[in-house]
Amino acid sequence: MSLEHPPLLAADDVGFAYRAGTRPLISGFTESFERGSMSALVGPSGSGKSSLLFLMGLMLTPTSGTVLVDGRPASSTSDAERSRLRAEMYGFVFQDAGLDPRRSVIDNVLQPLAFRGESAEPWRERACTMLDDLGVEVPHDRRPGEVSGGQAQRIALCRALLADPAIILADEPTGNLDHDSADVVIARLRKHAEDGSAVLVVTHSREVEELCDRTIAIGTKGGS
Repeated sequence: MSLEHPPLLAADDVGFAYRAGTRPLISGFTESFERGSMSALVGPSGSGKSSLLFLMGLMLTPTSGTVLVDGRPASSTSDAERSRLRAEMYGFVFQDAGLDPRRSVIDNVLQPLAFRGESAEPWRERACTMLDDLGVEVPHDRRPGEVSGGQAQRIALCRALLADPAIILADEPTGNLDHDSADVVIARLRKHAEDGSAVLVVTHSREVEELCDRTIAIGTKGGS
């Protein structure tokens, strides 16, 4: 890979253990995630898929190796720098949606802007349009506890995509969804990848895996 065009996201011999002196959950993980690609992370329960996603998202620090963002070492930088990178370059979709129950639907979608130090108001119209486009047919002033699981996951997807992040990390984004809601979520992630971002999805779904450009098996050689 030319240094002029480094992978958007990469892992260089990454290892991780939750406690010192214990067997690593992840060891020797080396992969690159290019712009315009959607990758599936698969493997048995307990193999470290979600932990690896958190490592790539700079929410955990490797015990060995390095995570690189746009060709630059990122996992060993300061907390402030990792927070800045997450705010500016990442979007996250979690299996349980992870919405703030104290905030309205629209305020949950706008929440990442606070981490970017930006006013939410210029983004409000875009947020409303995204909710409508993804079929979130509930009043935007409702709380997360007043919407279905499928609607909550679509709201979480709007939140992740709002600022058009270069990297999307999704942890079992369809695990708790009906077929129609799952199709909506994956189609939107697929489009985001095709528009030039790197999308990494942890999944147990064969259907989701087949929609990705490649599959990375964790718990085998090259994984944990």
